[in-house]
Amino acid sequence: MTRKLFVTTALPYANAGFHIGHMMEYIQADIWVRFQRMQQDNGQPRQVHFVCADDAHGTPIMIAAEKEGITPQQFVANIAAGRPQYLDGFQIKFDNWYSTDSPENVELSQSIYVKLREAGLIVTKTVDRFFDPVKGMFLADRNIKGECPKCGAKDQYGDNCEVCGAAYQPTELKNPYSAFSGSAPIMKPSEQYFFKLSDPRCFEFLKDWLNTPGRLQPEMVNKVSEWLGEAGEKLADWDISRDAPYFGIPIPDAPGKFFYVWLDAPVGYLASLKNYCSKTGIDFEALLRDPATEQIHFIGKDIVSFHLLFWPAMLKFSQHPVIDKLKVNVHGHLTVNGEKMSKSRGTGISPLRYLQLGMNPEWLRYYIAFKLNARVEDLDFNGDDFIARVNSDLIGKYVNIASRCAGFIAKKFDGRLAATLSPKAQEWLARALTKDGAPRAAQIAEHFENREYGKALREIMEITDVTNQYVDENKPWVLAKDAEQTALLHEVCTTALLLFRQITVMLAPVLPNIGARVAEFFNDAPYAWQDTQDGGVNGGVTAPLGRTVQAYNHLMGRIDAKMVADLFDAPAAAPAAAPVAAPGKAAATAPAPAVALPAGIAPLEAEIKIDDFFKVDLRIAQIVNCELVDGSDKLLRLTLDAGEGRLRNVFSGIKANYDPAELVGKLTVLVANLAPRKMKFGVSEGMVLAATAADEKAEPGVYILHPWPGAKPGMRIG
Repeated sequence: MTRKLFVTTALPYANAGFHIGHMMEYIQADIWVRFQRMQQDNGQPRQVHFVCADDAHGTPIMIAAEKEGITPQQFVANIAAGRPQYLDGFQIKFDNWYSTDSPENVELSQSIYVKLREAGLIVTKTVDRFFDPVKGMFLADRNIKGECPKCGAKDQYGDNCEVCGAAYQPTELKNPYSAFSGSAPIMKPSEQYFFKLSDPRCFEFLKDWLNTPGRLQPEMVNKVSEWLGEAGEKLADWDISRDAPYFGIPIPDAPGKFFYVWLDAPVGYLASLKNYCSKTGIDFEALLRDPATEQIHFIGKDIVSFHLLFWPAMLKFSQHPVIDKLKVNVHGHLTVNGEKMSKSRGTGISPLRYLQLGMNPEWLRYYIAFKLNARVEDLDFNGDDFIARVNSDLIGKYVNIASRCAGFIAKKFDGRLAATLSPKAQEWLARALTKDGAPRAAQIAEHFENREYGKALREIMEITDVTNQYVDENKPWVLAKDAEQTALLHEVCTTALLLFRQITVMLAPVLPNIGARVAEFFNDAPYAWQDTQDGGVNGGVTAPLGRTVQAYNHLMGRIDAKMVADLFDAPAAAPAAAPVAAPGKAAATAPAPAVALPAGIAPLEAEIKIDDFFKVDLRIAQIVNCELVDGSDKLLRLTLDAGEGRLRNVFSGIKANYDPAELVGKLTVLVANLAPRKMKFGVSEGMVLAATAADEKAEPGVYILHPWPGAKPGMRIG
C-alpha cells in the first residue's frame, strides 16, 4: 500500500513576518517531507501533500488593520505577500499556502460546528467577560494579559500559558490588563457558546486517543494525561464564541457571534488541503477517507492544549475521518546563546537579516537538523557552536572530499570516472557504507523517519570520516606527481567521489540545493533514497563508473565569524530623554553639557551595550571562610560558595575595612567568569564586587556588596 501523507505545521498568525522559531519548525517539517518524497512503496512514489496557511482571524488583526486604514483582508494579504521571501530563502517547499479567511474554511468550520451541536456538545451560558472600558469592546483571550494562574508567569495571554503550557479561562488570570489600552478590564455579562469538553464522552475518547501507540511522543502523552485527570474532572467547557466587533467566521444562527479564532484555525489545515486538491484534481473526501492516508502535524510545545485536547475532540464528535489518521509531533522552543529570544537583550535573530547578510540557508538547515531529535526538548542556537559545526562537518569533512578529488578527474582524465574498481577500493566502499554488516543507509533512513535528525547526521558524518581517511591514506596529490601511479590516482578519486555522491543522497533532505547541484555534476536524475543501493533510480552506488561528469564548482564556503556577529539583533536602545523647553522657547536639540559630579564620585566609564554587560556573569556567593593573608597589608582570602558544587578561592583588597570573622556566612556578589589570576599568594578565581570613592587614599572606604536576604548562592544577577 502506498503511503499518502498530509503534512502540516502550526499556522503562523498573520500579524507579522516570520521569526526564527517559525523557520525552525518549517525546516524540521520540510526535511521530513523531502525525505518522504525520496521514498517508494511497492515501486510507487510515496504521495506527500505539504500544506499550511495564515491564521487570519481575531481582534489583533482587526485592530492593526484599523490603525493602517485598510480592511482586515487587505492587512492579511499584505502579510501573506511577504511569506515567499522567507520560505524560498530557506528552501522550504509547501505545496499550498492558504488563509483561514477563505470560503473553504468558512464551510468546513461551520459544518464541524453544526455536527457538534447535533451531537449535543454545544451549549450556551451567560458569563462575565472582560470588557475594555477604554476601547469599548469585549476582549478576546489573546487581547488580555496577566499572570498565569497555574505557574505565576507574568505577561501571559488569556487562553494558555506559554511557559507551563496550561490552558485556562481568561477570568482566571491574575492582575489582568488589556493588551490594547493597558487598562484594567471590567466584567460584563454576555451569552456565549461553549463546546462541552467536560462531557464524559470527550474524556473517554481523549484517554484512548492519546494512548494510541505512535500518536504522540511519550512525554506528551504524560503531560496531556495530567490535564485530563483521573476521570475527566479537570476538563472544562471551552468558550468558542466572541462578540462583535470581531474579524472571524460567523456562528450559524447566532447573530453578532463569531467563532473564537482557535476553533477555526486548526480547520485551516483541512481548508488548505481542500484548496490544494481543487487545484490539482485530487478528490479531497476520498483522500481523507483512504486508509493509506495519514496526517502528520508539527507544532511547538506552547500550543499543545489546543491541538491535543480541543482539536481531536472536535474532529471525533463531528465524525471527521481525519481523526483516526492524526499524528502530532511536538518540538521544544529555540533559544539563542542559552537565553530566550529577546531583542532587548540582543538574543533575537531575524531570518531576513540572515539572508540579507548573504549567509547560506543550508548552513542553518544543517545546524538546526543536527540539534533536532524526536523529543520535546528546547534547542539552542549558539553562535560559536554554529560556526564550528558547519565549518567542521560541511566544509572540513563533506565538501572537502569533492574539493580534493574532482579536480584530478577533470585535469588528468578528461572528466571521466574510472570504469572499474579493484577489490581494495570496493572494500573501502563497504567499510564506509556498512556498519556491523548492515547498510548504514537503512539505519539513517529510520532516523529520518523518526525525526531523529541529529542521529542521522552523526552517522552520515561517520561516512565522511571513513571517506576522508581513505583519501588521506592514498594521497591523490602525491599520486598525481608519479606517472606510474596514474591508474591508482584514477581509482582513488573515483572511489572518493562515489562515496561523496552517496553522502549527498543521504544529506539531500537537509541540503536540497547542494543535492541538486551534485546530481547535475554526476548527470543524475533527482535523487531518491533507492540511490543508496545499486539498482536505484540512478543506478545506485556504482552507477557513475565510467561516466563523464560535469565541471566541478565549489559547493559551499566557510562561515565568517563576522557574519554571525552581525546576525544578532542589536539590543533595543533606551529612548533618549526629550529635551525640555523653557517657557516660550523651543526645545534645544543640542546634547546637554556634562554635569559636574560631587567630590569623591568617579566619572562614568564609556558607554557600553547591553550585550557587553551580559558578558559579565555576576553570581550570588556565600563567604564560608575569610582569613588574613600573610605578607599582605591589603588582602583578605575569601572562600566562596557560588552554588557550583565546589568552593572558590578569591583574594580581595578589603583588609582595612573588615574583620575577617564578621564576613563569614555573609552573602556577596562574585564576578564568576573572570579568568583565574595567579598572584604571589595563590590563584584568585574571580572577584567580589565592592564600592569605593574616586580616591581611595583620600577617603579609604571599600564596601563589598551585600545582597538582600533571601538570595541564594549561584543565583545570577542581571
